Amino acid sequence: MRGSPLFLCLLSMSCWVNLMPTAGDKIFHFGTCRVSLSMTEIRAGFTAIKANIQSRDPIRTLSILSHPHSLHKVKSSDRCCITHHLFTFYVDKVFKHCKTEDSFVNRKISSIANSFLSVRRKLGQCREQNNCLCGEESTEKFKQILANYQGLNVTSAAMKSLGELDILLDWMEKSR
Repeated sequence: MRGSPLFLCLLSMSCWVNLMPTAGDKIFHFGTCRVSLSMTEIRAGFTAIKANIQSRDPIRTLSILSHPHSLHKVKSSDRCCITHHLFTFYVDKVFKHCKTEDSFVNRKISSIANSFLSVRRKLGQCREQNNCLCGEESTEKFKQILANYQGLNVTSAAMKSLGELDILLDWMEKSR
């Protein structure tokens, strides 16, 4: 029993350290979920490859993420749900089909994908703990994003979605 206070102290310190953002991380609020992530790192990686990725987009007249189904109009209560769906979408559909002949670009894509995978895991845990449910509006917006994506061939859709990553990042920062 003498070790119990020490164990509790170490356990609470461990939990506290895991909840604290690391250097460069910011806390984002998506409905009831709070997630820390390094937006600076993600933005830097995307900025380094943005021109390369966007130059590969053959269809400039279509957008997968933006107007008229804008993310900026999502209710605060639906942000956890739509954000989790979008991170899952990017991890499961977009990043796996974004391979180029340029190893530098591929490394940046991989780095961004790893960040998204981590955030998706955190959002998934939060959604389960808080029983976050998707509202009809966010469900419809996400269905439209999927329809836009599925209307193109896989590689074109993936490159276009990656090229539009700044739309998602801007929305995340504004909803912070």
